[in-house]
Order: sequence, then C-alpha cells, then structure tokens
Amino acid sequence: MFKHFITLEWKSFLRSASLSANLVLKIVMILGAVYFGSCFLVLGAASYYMLEDYGLPPLETVNKYLIYYFFFDLVIRFFMQKTPVMNIKPLLYINIKRKSIVNFALGKTILSFFNLIHGFFFIPFSIVLLREGFDVAGVFCWLLTMFTMVMLNNFINILIDKKDSVFYVALVVFAGLGILQLYSVFDITQYTAQFFTGIYETKWMMILPLILFSGVYVVTFNFFRKNLYLDQGLSVKEDIAKSEELTWLNQFGTLGTFLKNDIKLLKRNKRSRTTVFMSVIFIFYGLLFFSSGIEAYQNPMMQVFAGIFVSGGFLFTFGQFVPSWDSSYYPLMMSQNVQYKDYLNSKWCLIVIATVISTLLASFYLYFGWETYLLIVVGAIYNIGVNAHLVLLGGAYVKTPIDLASAKGAFGNRQGFNVQTLLISIPKLLLPMALYAVGKAFFGFEIGLLFVALAGITGFAFRNKMFRIIENVYKKEKYKTIAAYTQKD
Repeated sequence: MFKHFITLEWKSFLRSASLSANLVLKIVMILGAVYFGSCFLVLGAASYYMLEDYGLPPLETVNKYLIYYFFFDLVIRFFMQKTPVMNIKPLLYINIKRKSIVNFALGKTILSFFNLIHGFFFIPFSIVLLREGFDVAGVFCWLLTMFTMVMLNNFINILIDKKDSVFYVALVVFAGLGILQLYSVFDITQYTAQFFTGIYETKWMMILPLILFSGVYVVTFNFFRKNLYLDQGLSVKEDIAKSEELTWLNQFGTLGTFLKNDIKLLKRNKRSRTTVFMSVIFIFYGLLFFSSGIEAYQNPMMQVFAGIFVSGGFLFTFGQFVPSWDSSYYPLMMSQNVQYKDYLNSKWCLIVIATVISTLLASFYLYFGWETYLLIVVGAIYNIGVNAHLVLLGGAYVKTPIDLASAKGAFGNRQGFNVQTLLISIPKLLLPMALYAVGKAFFGFEIGLLFVALAGITGFAFRNKMFRIIENVYKKEKYKTIAAYTQKD
C-alpha cells in the first residue's frame, strides 16, 4: 500500500502545472541542504576539540545546552517546516484503511530535511567521542536518544501546528527560563545536563525519551485518524461574513477597488495577517547586526543586507506571493475587464506603503547612530525602486496557490513564508550588497550607500517601463497561472 502511495505522490509531482518551477526550486533547495549539511558536519567533527581548547568538558557542555538546541529546533520547524500532506479526500471513497493513510502521511515527515540535518552534527560528534575513548555503549545510547528527541520534536511540531496557543505558551516559558538563567536566578540547564549525561552513564535512562516519543506518536496518530472524515476533519468551516465598505478609497478609482480587497484580505485572514506580524519581526531583525552582539555580522556588506531586510519585511513575505494570494478567485478575475496594470499597481502601492511604515517604525535605530539608520533608509529606497518590481515580476512564475480557507496554524502551512520564499529572495539581496561593496572599496561609506540609493531611484524613474515589461510577462503566463490555480492537487 505504501508503494502505491509513493507512486501517487510521484505522479502528482510530474503532472503538476508548475513542474518546471518546482524542479528548479527543488534543485536550489538541494544545494542549500548540501551547504547546511556540510556546515553541521564540520561543526559536529570539530566542536569536541573547540570546546576542549576553551578548557570545557565537551560532552558535558553539549549536554548542558541541548535543551535550548532542541527548543530552537522546534521554533524553526514551527515557522519553516511544512507538514507533508496528501490529497486525502479521493482516498476515503475507496477501500484503503484509514490507519494506512495516516501512517504514510506521518511517515513522510520522518524523511524531512529538518530531521536529517541533525545527523550531520550528532553522528560525527559521536564518532569523535568514540575516538577519544568514551564508552561505546554509553555513546550509542546517547546518540539514539538524540535521534529520539529529534523525532519527538517532529511530531510535537505536527500537533502544535494545529494549536497555536500551545506554541506561544512554550515560547514564553522558554524565553522566561533563558532570562532567569541570564540573570543567575534559575538555571534549568543544571538539571537537563544531568539527565542527558545520565543517559550516557547509566544507559537505562534512554528508555524515558523512547516512552515519551511513543506516547506523542500515538497521540498524533489518533488525532489525525479521528479527524479523517469527510464530514468532520476535512470539512470546511463556515464563518459569518462581515462587510466593510472602506468608501474613502473610492476616490482612487480602480486602484482603490484593488486596495480595498487587499486591506480586507490582510484584516480578515489569518494567513495574510501573519505577513503583517512578520513585517514587524523583520524590523527587529537588524538588532542582530547593529548591536555588535555577533562579530560576523559587523561586516559592512552584511549591514546593507540587514538594511534591506528591516524595511522589506512586508515585501518579502506578502509581495513574493503576488498573485497567489488571489488564487481562489484569480480565474474569475481574469474573465472580467481587469487591466493587469491596475492590478499590479495596487500591489506595488501596498508594498511601498508598508515599506515606508517599516522604515519610520525602525527610526529607533538612530540610537546606534545616523549611519545605521541611513543604511535602513537606503535599503528602503532600493526596496521601493528595485525589489518591489522584482517581486511582482517573480510572482508571474511562482504558481503556488494559497488556500486561505485552510489556515489552521499560526502560519497556515507557511505557504506565505517558508524556505522557498527565502531562497527566491536571495538574488534581490546580492545586488545591493555588491553595489555597496564596490562603492565603499573605491570611494568610501557614503558613496557605497549612494550607489545603492541611485539603483533604487533609477528603478523608480523607469517604473512605467518596468510595469509594461511585468504586465507583458503576466499576460504571457496568464493561462499557465490559471491552470495551476485550478489544479486541485
């Protein structure tokens, strides 16, 4: 039966309307996975000796901070990992046991990159432990426990994907524990380190994580099996509609009509509201770069990178998936007398407004000096003049429909903000960094920023020409996009 499911998944991938885009994206993601896997591999092999050089006991030190390691892994999973799904409804009409469907869907998650990446750290680290004379049985039990904890996080993430409140409570608890440890009030690592070290020393303690993992898997399995009904777990819940006129936008004509639709989308839907929340989070992202807390981020080019991100949170989270936000009624809209120029202009205006607001809210960076805030302002100019056009242009090729009715997690299934979004964003960040590097190397800090700002101003000056190019691309891709949005699987 599992072989049949795998065959169906493979056919679904090959017959997808956006096969070429998916294939290119998969290749890029594989390259990214190889890079991060290599980093974890080097860290796993070298961390023992690095800790030893600092006079720290390697295994005890790693055990001390494992609690935070696994918590941050859970946070990353919550925001980035998508739970693999199947087109389940057609399967419920035929003679296939529900437990087989659930087991296969849950089994797919085990092969996730977010699980496999940890092996590149823990396996080399365990090999070094054996090489340094640590007990073989103890190291094996410790390694098995590490993989058990990774799998435990995997299934906990599946459960809390449906219950946002649980995640936020856990986030507050761990943030509180971190603050208490920072100010030497209470150090939870003293107790968790003893537990993980006890697994190595006593061996039998590894049974406890295994029992916990088994319990979480059973709970997850029963949850999905219980809700695997057409009239219950898979039914669409109906909400009472609320009407908002926003008549003050009528003065802008067709542009105002599209803006009203977008504002209603941002206010009413959980998944789209998340983009606003993420835009605020992006504003504080610059603190990692400008507070001198991380030495590697003090590179001037990386600070330009931060300036782009601080002001461009909404651009990267919402703009990347235009027109996917309108995928549910896109075919109907295309059957009307809708000018692509008006449609795209409304999205561009929304992105520009959000960028300006983010830049104003980021004015507290003046605390770090006028040069820091100037980086953010220049990044905003570049976002408005160049990146705003690039995200709209890229949207013509990103044919990923967004089902607004299925947003059950804090980020739905994170179609609006995930690894794919970040990978697509990379080219939009390299150009301003390169412009700044050239200007600073030959002329100085101010000229480097001037180069970036001039690129943004030039893009804004040629806005009409860019819109004509983008409009032609959308017209060319129109029927492919409609086919992708109307494809159910």
